[in-house]
Amino acid sequence: MPKFAANLSMMFTEVPFLDRFEAAAKAGFKYVEYLFPYEYPAAELKAKLDQYGLKQVLFNTAPGNVAAGEWGVSAIPGREAESHRDIDRALEYAIALECPSVLVMAGVVPDPKEYAKYKQTFIDNVRYAADKFKPHGINVMLEALSAAVKPNYLYASQYQTLELIDLIDRDNVFVQLDYFHAQIVEGNLTRITDDVKAKLGHIQIASVPDRHEPDEGEINYTHIFNKLDEIGYDGWVGCEYNPRGKTEDGLVWFEKYKNR
Repeated sequence: MPKFAANLSMMFTEVPFLDRFEAAAKAGFKYVEYLFPYEYPAAELKAKLDQYGLKQVLFNTAPGNVAAGEWGVSAIPGREAESHRDIDRALEYAIALECPSVLVMAGVVPDPKEYAKYKQTFIDNVRYAADKFKPHGINVMLEALSAAVKPNYLYASQYQTLELIDLIDRDNVFVQLDYFHAQIVEGNLTRITDDVKAKLGHIQIASVPDRHEPDEGEINYTHIFNKLDEIGYDGWVGCEYNPRGKTEDGLVWFEKYKNR
């Protein structure tokens, strides 16, 4: 059975961020992920992890100027130096937090006609990340984002992700399969799981269409979790969803998994 990680950017928002580690541990989680650690010193975050017996399993490189519509810069030509700085900073945090994986954010591409240029820029920057992370045993994750959530993000399909991984050609680059995005873009999640399993490095879940707990909506997560057992996936499943109400009240679905 996969190991479930609370996403502290989206769950337990009833309390300040640094208090969410305690809330996750009290709810039965042993693992956490979140979008960005950079507002806090790595030592402070590591102390929280250690205090509550948690393991950090994922975070992202910096998003760029979110207020200006950015969501990563690693696919943007001319910003390679910034991308490399973001990757280097993420590596420092990953080492300090003993985190095994980092998602390298590609970015929103402003001109679809220049897609080939953005794609090559991203490939080059991810190679840089993979080569920097490799000596430390840290993996790079790539995640496709649906246009419904992030219009004009560099890639939306799991098959685009696989193509990018093939072109990047580094053995520590993997698919971060978010079933919420995959269902919106392609559906056929059982087949997708089979097709990406050889490069499957991390998973995230949420209901569709409302991005709530995985016990509602059109995805049968009981089937999905059984499928992950069938293919032998023993990595982490990040709970990247917006709770319907108070986080703890929506964790009935988690009761049978929390001691694993």
